[in-house]
Amino acid sequence: MSRGDALLERDGPLAAADAALADLCGPLRGGGLLTVAAPAGLGKTTLLAEVRARAGERGCTVLSARGGDQEQQVAFHVARQLLQPLLAGSTDAELRDALGGWYGIVGPALGLCAAGGAAPDPQGLRDGLDWVLTHLVVQHAPVVLVLDDAHWADPQSLTWLSAFAPRADDLALLLVVAYRPDELPTSAAAFRGLPGRAGNRPIGLEPLTPEAVTSLVRGRLGAHADEEFCRECWTVTAGNPFEAVELTAKVGERGLRPERASAPLLRDLAAAVKGSGLVARLERMGPSTVRLAWAAAVLGTQVQPALAAAVAGLGSQEAADCADRLREARVLTGSRTLEFVHPLIATAIYRAIPDALRVALHGKAAWTVVDAGLGPAAAARHLMETHPEEDPWVVQQLRAAAQEMLRAGAPEAARDHLTRALREPPRPGERAAVLYELGCSTQLLEPATTVNYLQAALAEPIDDADLRDNINYRLSQSLAHSDRLSEAVDVVARAARGATTARARLWMQAEEFMWSAFRSDEPDSPSRSRRLARLADRLTGQDRIERYILGLRAWDAVVRGEPVDTALLYAGRALEGGLHWAAEDCGFEVPVLACLVYMYADRVERAEELFAQGIAEFERHGWRGAHLAFSHALLGYVRHRSGRLAEAEALARDGLRMAERVGRGTPVLWYAVTILTGVLIARGRTAEAVGLAAEYDFHAPFPAAVTFPDAQTGHGELLLAQGRVEEAIEELASVGRRLDQRGMRNPSWSPWQLHLAQAQRHTSPGLARETALDALDRAQRFGARSAVGQALRVAAEVARPEERLGLLDRAVASLEGSPPAHELAAALVAQGRALHAEGRRAEGAAALSRGLDLARSCGADGLAARAEAAVRADQGPADVAPVG
Repeated sequence: MSRGDALLERDGPLAAADAALADLCGPLRGGGLLTVAAPAGLGKTTLLAEVRARAGERGCTVLSARGGDQEQQVAFHVARQLLQPLLAGSTDAELRDALGGWYGIVGPALGLCAAGGAAPDPQGLRDGLDWVLTHLVVQHAPVVLVLDDAHWADPQSLTWLSAFAPRADDLALLLVVAYRPDELPTSAAAFRGLPGRAGNRPIGLEPLTPEAVTSLVRGRLGAHADEEFCRECWTVTAGNPFEAVELTAKVGERGLRPERASAPLLRDLAAAVKGSGLVARLERMGPSTVRLAWAAAVLGTQVQPALAAAVAGLGSQEAADCADRLREARVLTGSRTLEFVHPLIATAIYRAIPDALRVALHGKAAWTVVDAGLGPAAAARHLMETHPEEDPWVVQQLRAAAQEMLRAGAPEAARDHLTRALREPPRPGERAAVLYELGCSTQLLEPATTVNYLQAALAEPIDDADLRDNINYRLSQSLAHSDRLSEAVDVVARAARGATTARARLWMQAEEFMWSAFRSDEPDSPSRSRRLARLADRLTGQDRIERYILGLRAWDAVVRGEPVDTALLYAGRALEGGLHWAAEDCGFEVPVLACLVYMYADRVERAEELFAQGIAEFERHGWRGAHLAFSHALLGYVRHRSGRLAEAEALARDGLRMAERVGRGTPVLWYAVTILTGVLIARGRTAEAVGLAAEYDFHAPFPAAVTFPDAQTGHGELLLAQGRVEEAIEELASVGRRLDQRGMRNPSWSPWQLHLAQAQRHTSPGLARETALDALDRAQRFGARSAVGQALRVAAEVARPEERLGLLDRAVASLEGSPPAHELAAALVAQGRALHAEGRRAEGAAALSRGLDLARSCGADGLAARAEAAVRADQGPADVAPVG
C-alpha cells in the first residue's frame, strides 16, 4: 500500500502533525501532545506510521509502542517497547552509568536487570521513568514518542505516560497517541483533555467519502473502475479505510473486473475481511495454518515464530509455510517477529477460537514461554486465562511472577497474579504464604483489604514461625495505617505472648510499644512507659530491633518531658549502630522519631543531617510516595523549629503536594496540613492558613493516631489566630485533658498550654497566668532552651505588668542560644515594647530594631510588620527602613 492512497482525506491531521514536527525541529524545539481518537479501522495506525516516517525524515529519534489486547496484563509492556531499544544494547556498566541512581528502580521494570532490594512504590517508579525518558530526550533530541492503541496499553505504562504528558511542552518531545475513544481507561483521561496541538480536543478521523473510496479503488485496481462499482465499494465498507483497502486486495486476488457486473459480489467479499467471513476464509487455508493463526492470536504482539510454532504444535518448516500463507492472505506481516496486519484481524481470530481450546492454548503458551527462558512473568498472563486445576506448578509460576512484579514496582499486577493463584488453589500448607504475599502486594493499594488477607492467613495452619511473625508484623502495620491502632496493638501483643524465640518476642514488643505510643486513646500510657523504660535499660543496641526500642524510649522521654539529656542518651544509643529508614521488616517511624528527638532538644543540625540521610535512603529505594511526603513535611517542621520559615513553607508545600499524589484521607496529608498551617500562622498569614484548613477539612474529628505536631493543638492555635477565643479555649483544654491523662507533658512537643494561656488572658487573666507558669515549669523540667524561652515569653505576655520585663529578659537570654530565630525575634519585640513602657526608650529601640531585623531574616512577615509599626511609633517614619 502506498503512503498516498492510505491517507486519503487526512490532510487536516497530517497538517497538525507537520506543524508539530516543524515546531519540534525548529530553533525553539517546542514539544507537546498530539492525540488521535477514532473507532477501529479508520486509519489511526496508518496515520501514526506516516507521522513516524515524516519524523524520521526530519532526523528525529522515534520511540514507538503499541498496546495489545492480549498484553494489557503485562506490566510495563508499553514502557519496555518505548525505552528498551535505546538501552537494551548496553552493558551492565553502561546501564548503571546511564540510569545512575535509578538503575535498581527502573531497570527491573524495563526488563534491563534483575530486581533486588526493597521494592519501589508505584510513585517512585513513575518518577524514575520520568527521569529516564527526560534524560533520553535530552540526549537524543528531538524525540517523537508514538503510542498506538493506547486503549490497550498496560495500566502501569498508561498511568505513567498520561501523567508525564504535560511535561512534553517543556522538552524537545512530541507525544503522539492514538486510541479508540470508547475504550480508553479512566486512568488515561488526561489524553482526552490536555491542551495539545489540537487545542483541548483530540483529532478525530471520519470515514472516507464516496469520492475518496473511488480514488482508492481506481488507484489500486485501475482508472477504468466504473462509478457504480466504486460506489458499491463505499457502501459495503461504510467508508472504513481498513475495510476498503482489504476489499480492493480481495478483488485483485479474485481477479474480478472493477465494473458494474461485479458490484453484487462485493458484499460477500467485504464480509470475508472481518468477523465470521475472515474466520471462514482462514479455515479454508487448512488446519495447520489455522493453528498457527490461533497461536499467534494467543501470544499477542511481536510474536516469535518459534514460540508460535511450539504453541501450535508445528515443526519449524511447516510453521514457516503456514506463516507464508497467512502473509499472502494479509493476515500476518513480518518475518523475525509476526504481527497481525490489523488489530481487528487479531481480535476476530482470537474470539473465534473455541473456548476450551483457547484456554488450553494459553496453558500451552505458559509452558512454552517458561521453557524458552522468558520467565514466570511472561507465563503469568497466559495462566491468568486458564481454569483452576489444583496444579502446584501454576501456583509456583504465579507466585514467582507476583514477586517479580512487586519488586519491579507493579503491586497491582502482583495482586492479580496472587488472586489467581488462590483460585488454583495452593496446597493447604502453602495457602498462608500465598495470602501473606497477597497482603504484601495490596498494602499500598488497599489497606483494608490487606487486613482481610492477613487475618485469613493467620487462620491457616502455619508451621513456619518466621512466616507467622511476618504476617503479624504486616497485619499490625496495615491496621495502624487504616487508623485502627488499638487493633494493631492487640495483634502484636498477642504475637509477643506467643513468640517462640526471644528475638521474635522482642520484635513484636517493639511494634507494640510503637503503635501504643501513637494511640491517642491508649488506656494506660504511664504503665506502658514504665515497661518500655525497664526494657530499654536492659538492651545494648546490638541489633536493629534493640535499637528501635531504644529509639522509642528516647521519643517517650521527649513527649513525657523527661530531662533532655535522658532523651539524647537513648537517641544516641539507638543511632550508634544505625537505623535504616527503608527496612522492609521494620517501619520508618522510629528513625523519624529519633530525628525529632534531636530537633526538640535544640540539636537541629543533627536532626537535619539524619533527615537528609533518610530522604536519600527513600530515594535510593524508590520510596517516593507517602514516605517521601512525610520526610519533606517533617523536614519543613524542623526548619520551622529553627526559624527558617520561608524554607519551612516550601518544604511543607512539597510534602503536601506529594501527599496529594498518595491520596486524600491519608495520615501523611494530616501531617502536611498541620505543619503548613503552623508555618503560615508563624509567618503572619492567618487568612491563608484558614483557607488551607477549609480546603483539606482540617478540623475534628482528628485521627486516632498521635501526630507531631499534634493536629488538635494546631487547630486550636488556628482558632486563636482567627480571634475565635472561646472555641480556642475549648479545643485546647480538650487537648490538655487528653495528653495529661497519658502523661504527655512536654510543651515543646505540644504547646497547647502556651496557646491556651494566650486565649485565657482575654477572659480569665489569673487562670492564664497559672496555665503559663505550669507550662514554664514543664519546659524547665525538659530543659531545652527553646522550650524554656518560648514558655517565658508567653508567661510574660499574660503576666502582671510589673513582672513582664523580668520574664522577657529571661526569655531573650534563653532563646539567644537556641535555634528558633522567629521565637527570639518575638521575644525581642516584646522586650522592646516593655522597655519602652518603662521609659527605657534607647534600650527598647535597640531591642525592637534587632527583633525587626531578625523577623525579616527568618520570614516572620507578620511579626516584622508589627515590629516596624512599633519602631515607627517610637522613632518616627523617617528613621525606619521599609520591610523587605
